[in-house]
Amino acid sequence: MNITQEKVNDLNAVVKIKIAPADYTEKVEKSIKEQAKKANLPGFRKGMVPPAHIKKMYGRSILVEEINNLLSESLNKHLTDNKVEILGQPLPVMDDSKEFKWDYTDEFEFDYELGLAPAIDVNITSKNKFTDYKVKADGETLASRIKNIRKSYGKMTNPEVSAEDDVIYAELTQLGTDGSVFEDGINATGSIRLDQVTDKKILKSLIGLKKDDVLELDVPKAFDKNAGIIAKLLNISEEDAAELKSKFRVTVKNVNRLEEADLNQEFFDKLFGEGTVTDEAGFTARITEEIEGMFQQDADRKLQNDIYTALIESVKIDLPDEFLRKWLKATNEKLTEEELTEGYDDFAKNLKWTLIENKLIKDNNIEIKYEDVFQTAKQRLDAQFRMYSPAPMPEDQLAQYTATFLKEKDNANRIFDEVKAIKVFELIKSVATLEPKEITYNKFIELK
Repeated sequence: MNITQEKVNDLNAVVKIKIAPADYTEKVEKSIKEQAKKANLPGFRKGMVPPAHIKKMYGRSILVEEINNLLSESLNKHLTDNKVEILGQPLPVMDDSKEFKWDYTDEFEFDYELGLAPAIDVNITSKNKFTDYKVKADGETLASRIKNIRKSYGKMTNPEVSAEDDVIYAELTQLGTDGSVFEDGINATGSIRLDQVTDKKILKSLIGLKKDDVLELDVPKAFDKNAGIIAKLLNISEEDAAELKSKFRVTVKNVNRLEEADLNQEFFDKLFGEGTVTDEAGFTARITEEIEGMFQQDADRKLQNDIYTALIESVKIDLPDEFLRKWLKATNEKLTEEELTEGYDDFAKNLKWTLIENKLIKDNNIEIKYEDVFQTAKQRLDAQFRMYSPAPMPEDQLAQYTATFLKEKDNANRIFDEVKAIKVFELIKSVATLEPKEITYNKFIELK
């Protein structure tokens, strides 16, 4: 067998593989004999089919399979032995001028295109500066969170007159274009949440209503054509809700109001445990700490995105774009030319980031151990389970779930990539200059 590699340019190469009969004959004959032992053909006892008969019937397909196996093994060995770093996978070069007889005497020659990984230099120093936002709760956000928590533990009342944020329980009857009841139209009884009404004029008309009041309501306009909300209110499908254009006669049956819980010791104990918080100041401090913890996750994501963007823009990376486009088309048969054009830039950015990650890992001898992957997977599963039950899962049971979870290749690869990203960002943050900056949440979201 003869394997040669010709460099087209710094980013592209062609591997030529020549296979002579001496390279494949023994493998093909061995495969034929093995097939003969397993074959169950009419007229022969099982395992007693003559190899010559198998060769006559299936010889060509066996030869093709063995040639393909030989190509794959030899190509992979060539890339490994010569430390050739490639992007994507080798692509066979189609050559209609080459015709093979497949008669066990052929000398085969196959060519493969390679997209070569570029050599890059990633140099992170203290001169790389990034803003490390410390997000603080502004008054409006804090007040909204406190209000929601108090309502979650509050009680339902039935005031005589509706006010903002109330829920109007009503009968809704579909009207025709002339304002009369639409025959065989929608009739439903549902709850109109005033906090979901987006049209200010309509919202104003829904405030001050009493039981048995009747009014006309443009439902699609009231909820800005939100099919999910409309479907739930009228008990119809979201598809029908999306097409709805009618107005409705609304007859108020009741007004419901969720009163906020009192800021007393019973309320504090329900939230935080007995005696943990004893006054309003302590309650506000705990809620502030909670929401600022959530804000910090957003700030960390922004810092990572700023680092990602800065390095993608500053590190010079040339890619074999033409090869990669061809490879994407070859490995995604349903990919249209339009989808390829629209998505290639994002693909290229992600590929460049992967090259940057790999370079930093190699240059800084970063190890990603199984224990790191296991512990990260365990944390993710624990957080997922706590969404359904606040009580923690026993440690041994959680560890067993984690081990089972990581047996799935896709799960293991996803967590591995997450750990890899975490370690790379930790390295960058330890070397670069992070400039702390306090900012309120309402100002922070304007930066996104």
